[in-house]
Amino acid sequence: MATKRMTLMDPPVEELLDKVDSKFTLVTLGAKRAREINSYYQGLGDVLGRVVPPQVTSVSGKPLSIAFEEVAQSKVTYHRPDAEELAAEAAAVADAESMGFLSDPFSSTEAADVIGILGETAAVEVVEESDDAS
Repeated sequence: MATKRMTLMDPPVEELLDKVDSKFTLVTLGAKRAREINSYYQGLGDVLGRVVPPQVTSVSGKPLSIAFEEVAQSKVTYHRPDAEELAAEAAAVADAESMGFLSDPFSSTEAADVIGILGETAAVEVVEESDDAS
C-alpha cells in the first residue's frame, strides 16, 4: 500500500509542476490568479462579473493556496500566445490609442502592472463549470 508523503504544502509542488511546463510558469500563474481571487474578496460587490470567483472549495482562506488548488484540479490553465497573436494584440492597442482610447477606466494599476509583466509570457484562463446537469 502506497502511503501519501507528508508535506508542508497541499497540493504538493510535484503535483503542481505536472500541470505546467516550468516552475516559473507555476509561480506566475499562481500569483496572478491569487491577485484575482484577492480582488474578488476585497471588492465583492464592485467586481461581480469582472473577476471570476474561486472555482474550488478550500479549507484554506489564503488566496495563493486557493490558486494552487485550482491549478492542481485543472480549473486554472495558461496559454502562451504565439507571434501572430502578439502582433494582432499590438495592432489592436495601436488602433485604440490612435482613436483616443488610451486606458481602461475599470482596470486598477495593480492589474495593469501584472498584465505588463505577463503580457508576452502567459495568460491565465479560468475554466468555469456549468451548473447544467444533463
